[in-house]
Formats: sequence, structure tokens, C-alpha cells
Amino acid sequence: MALSEKRKGELFIGSDVFFGGLFPILVVFTFARLSSANSLAWSALIAALVFACVMLYRGTWRELKNPLLWKYGFLIAMLVGVLFYGLYFGALAYTTPGNVAIINLFQVFTTFLFFNVVRKEPLSRGYEVGATLMVLGALIVLGRDWSGLNVGDVLVLASTLTIPIGNYYQQVARTIASSESIMFLRSTISAAAIFGFVYIAGVAAPREDVLASLPFLVLNGVLFLGLSKMLWIEGIHRMSVTKATALVSLSPLLTLFFAWLFLHQAPNVWQLASLVPLILGTLLLTDQIRLRSLLRG
Repeated sequence: MALSEKRKGELFIGSDVFFGGLFPILVVFTFARLSSANSLAWSALIAALVFACVMLYRGTWRELKNPLLWKYGFLIAMLVGVLFYGLYFGALAYTTPGNVAIINLFQVFTTFLFFNVVRKEPLSRGYEVGATLMVLGALIVLGRDWSGLNVGDVLVLASTLTIPIGNYYQQVARTIASSESIMFLRSTISAAAIFGFVYIAGVAAPREDVLASLPFLVLNGVLFLGLSKMLWIEGIHRMSVTKATALVSLSPLLTLFFAWLFLHQAPNVWQLASLVPLILGTLLLTDQIRLRSLLRG
């Protein structure tokens, strides 16, 4: 039996959950020889090559003739490819993958603000409680032992401010072009911008360091900045961004597991404690549970 568009969207986003859980771990592996900016630049370039091959295979190059797509592509590249992932990769140089994955859940709150509050839609008491829980969960991770803020934690929190707008433009762009065309432009423009930065700043990585990190860069570019992002765009083409963001709330649990498995970083009590209000707030903000039903037990 053929899957409905809704089920396809859920399947696409569900697959992205797995990739999203593993992504921070492989990014950290590239940092053994590369800076965060070099790692992101090379990963984005490899992703652009992947999407170029997909476009060639599917014959979607003609979509690049649309000037409106280039406008959206530039905005998406700056908001997601440069700002969001620039802050995301930078955060992983200063804090743990588990913290990055957990604080990244705060994008549910910023997405809610953009898609609901900015559009002046009425707020229910459940939404208010959910938003409060999201803020509380982020504060638990940010404060931890209350000895001061971690730079990496602040960077990933800042990244959640840019992603809702970027997702909005990705959703709109998908109505006029294929996901591979959108991702080709996003990857190409962002790679060019980040390479320009590393060369102007004089921090370009030596060739031997790039070659030593190549297996992880290929995985990042092909699977995580490539396939998983196509799955994400196809998913939000079939469902609301808010609901899709809620479905990926399981990614931090996978990241904590992979960090323990591959990096030997056992989850701490602060990380586990923060997941409770964050996931609960996610479910409330996306109407997966109702406050009245929750209070009834």
C-alpha cells in the first residue's frame, strides 16, 4: 500500500533523527586536525558536489534558471549554511556533543516564536507552559554547576535564533524547486563564503591535515550535510516545520548514547535533567500532548 504524504514526511524526518544524533560525534572527529571553520568549509564543499551529481542524475539543473530560487538560496545559505552551522561547528570546539544536541532543542522554542508569535496567533496556556519548560531546560544545561557560562553552550544557543527563518525559506523554496537544487545552492554559496573567510583570516588548513580528516569530512558532507538535509527538506515539505522540529527531539538521546559509545563521554546528571523539561516543552508546543490531558495524568 502506498504511503500517504504525511507518512512519507514522518519517515523522512524520522530518518533524519538518526543522522542528527550521530552528526556531532563525527564533527568532533574532524577537529583532531582541522579547525571548526575548515571542517565546515570542506564538509559543505563535498555536500555541494554530492548535490551536483544528484541534479545531474535527476535532470534538475534547469531549475537554476529561476532567479527567485537564487534569492532564496542565498538567504538559506547565509542563515543556515553560514550562521547556523558556523555557530554549531564552533560550539563543538568548546563543549561536548551531548550539550550541543540538547541545547539545540531550544530551536523548538525559537521556531515556535517565529511561526506562531510573530504571526500573532493566539497562545494557549499549554503553549505558555511549554515555552517556559523549554527555557528552563536550556538554563539547566547552560548553568550546569553554576560556575559560569560555557562559550560553546552560548554559541549553540545563538545558532537556534537563525534556524527558524532559514527553515521558513527552505520550506518556501521547496514549492518552486527540488530539494537537491536548494541544497546545491545552499552548500555551494556557504562553502564559498566560509572558504573566503578562512583564506582571508589566514587560517586555511594544510593539505595533509585535510587528507587525514577526509574520511570524516566525506561522511559529514555526504550523509549529514547531504542526505539528511534532503530528508529534512522533503519532510517539512509534507508537514509543518514546528511538528518536524518536535520529531527530531529524540536526536539528543541518540547523541548522548553515541558520545558514550565512541567518545567515552558518559551523560551527566545536568544533561539528563534538562531533557525532561525540554522534551515535555517540545511536545506541548507542537500539540503532541495537551496540558489538560497532562494534568489529568
